[in-house]
Amino acid sequence: MAVWNTTFRFGAAWVALSLSVAIHVVDEALNGFLEVYNPIATAIRKRLPFLPMPTFTFGVWLAGLKLGVCLLLAVSVLAFRGPRWLIPLSYALGFLMLVNGLIHLSGTVYLRRPMPGVYSSPLLLVSSIYLWVAARGLRRTAVQTERGIPG
Repeated sequence: MAVWNTTFRFGAAWVALSLSVAIHVVDEALNGFLEVYNPIATAIRKRLPFLPMPTFTFGVWLAGLKLGVCLLLAVSVLAFRGPRWLIPLSYALGFLMLVNGLIHLSGTVYLRRPMPGVYSSPLLLVSSIYLWVAARGLRRTAVQTERGIPG
């Protein structure tokens, strides 16, 4: 029973982060993210030409993010099965989305105006931490099962 609860929690956390990313994309799209990002990327490229900072058109940017969200949601089917190989990926995804949310929040403080994506950033932070906690629980359960320790 404990293994089922752990894998279900992990799957639910994966879906929660996937949906948070989808909401974040909508937040950015509705609030002009590329109008802020593209000039910053261009300025960074001028100062640090070795750093690959692409600029995007709205259609390409949105299509890429839609594809990413669809892939995350497709993987959720696997997440509910709790494969061990998904644990490191969930730590990495959680970290990236946590940093993403923090960048939007700190950018808002720095610029003294709401950055596009700031409204959904707290959701990214919470769901990232939830995924980390769920991944840790899944890892712990997998190790216990391997060692024959009852859950």
